[in-house]
Amino acid sequence: MKELFGRLKPLQSFASQDDTGLKRIFGPWHLIMLGVGVTVGSGLFSLTGVAAGQHAGPAVILSFIIAPIACGFSGLCYAELAGMISSGGAAYSYSYIALGEIAAWTVGWNLILEYTLAAATVASSWSGYLNSLLKGWGIFIDPRLTASTFTKVTLSDGSIAQAWFNLPTVVILFLVTLLLMRGMTQSSRINIVIVTIKVLVIASVLIVCFPHIKLSNYQPFIPPNSGEFGQFGISGVMRAAGMAFFAYLGFDVVCSTTADTKNPQRDIPIGVIGTLIACTIIYVVFAGVLVGVVNYHLMEHDANPVATAIDIAHMPWLATLVKLGVTLGYISVLYGILLGESRVGLSMAKDKLLPGFFGKVHQKSATPWNMHIISFVVSAILAGIFPISLLGNLTSIATLFSFIVVCICVLALRLRKPDITRSFKVPGGTFLIPILGIISCCAVMVSMDIGTWTRLFVWWVAGMIFYAFYGAKKSLLRRETLSGRK
Repeated sequence: MKELFGRLKPLQSFASQDDTGLKRIFGPWHLIMLGVGVTVGSGLFSLTGVAAGQHAGPAVILSFIIAPIACGFSGLCYAELAGMISSGGAAYSYSYIALGEIAAWTVGWNLILEYTLAAATVASSWSGYLNSLLKGWGIFIDPRLTASTFTKVTLSDGSIAQAWFNLPTVVILFLVTLLLMRGMTQSSRINIVIVTIKVLVIASVLIVCFPHIKLSNYQPFIPPNSGEFGQFGISGVMRAAGMAFFAYLGFDVVCSTTADTKNPQRDIPIGVIGTLIACTIIYVVFAGVLVGVVNYHLMEHDANPVATAIDIAHMPWLATLVKLGVTLGYISVLYGILLGESRVGLSMAKDKLLPGFFGKVHQKSATPWNMHIISFVVSAILAGIFPISLLGNLTSIATLFSFIVVCICVLALRLRKPDITRSFKVPGGTFLIPILGIISCCAVMVSMDIGTWTRLFVWWVAGMIFYAFYGAKKSLLRRETLSGRK
């Protein structure tokens, strides 16, 4: 047992581990575009209105500044570790060096859950946007094919029926998987084009709406609290910041592409910090314009405040453009998620904690085909059957768990290996930033419901059973340790 918990992977093993079969084609620009593509999703258009209308009012601008600061603690920790450890496993690989094999397995197992559920969640949301876009063009799909199996839908004749399967989710997951399987050079170019379109759509909304800002809509900037915690006032600003926290969750995806990056120890930290800065600017500016055009009272129950802002600007044609841009923009989100999942699975298979089948790389495309296919099948089944609310909560808690472990890894390596070369080092001394990252993530996790915690625990138990019967025996590090003793 002592050997099992103390089994740490040597840092130099990653420095020499360049046999993944992947092509190193990413530079800093590719990584920032990847991070922005994952982080800036539909939440920008829907989350901003809900946070302002129900919690913060115009001070939602402050919420979108506080959230990246809190999330940035973890992001900076990711950047420091990425500058030390050249591995595509991201948080999984970091914990293997800093905390040991069981911790690494737990993190890797949770990352697989996080990425799989995130892909299913995003695909489900994309299905709703696609359906709305097609309806605007006079194209109608049977509602039983656009909702998860466990939901009720209203048919064209007004009757209520049980949904069959969310078919559009399968379509989008299949197309993005094919894109990834073709190879990183071609797919990364397409991703950059899609992210550029997404950013241009956002810029168009800002440019059109900016002349219609009314300074009176910013008064009072922090509305007085209603008497209930989280409804305006300072507590409302913090509640909205907690909601906005989940908009900034693209760091692990960027760090998972180490094996695809030309100079990872330099480029990955740039990609992480660049993503944080770019996304913060986008969210803060967008929130500032939106609450300036639409009074926050009107957004309390508005499912699409952007459409309301466009109506005020008298530009109805822009509403269709926004829907089209958001629908296309989902592709970049799914692209990053499925890419990250495949790289974590590949790293775990190389370490023999997962069967070798997961680690096979196609010779022609230099991509992990098997892992991509498995990710597609599982994500498609989850997206087609389960409701988006269930998937979203599990995604969030698994992500936050990974963030906490990364902060702990920074602390552990600073104490155990203070002399290791770090191409980027988090400022603030040994303890400040990592501890703040742990506290901020824990504060959000404890607010989650017991059902989400229970499902996470069940997943962890299943993972530990698999590890006990397979990973613990097949582990490459265990074999190397035993052979070294001989």
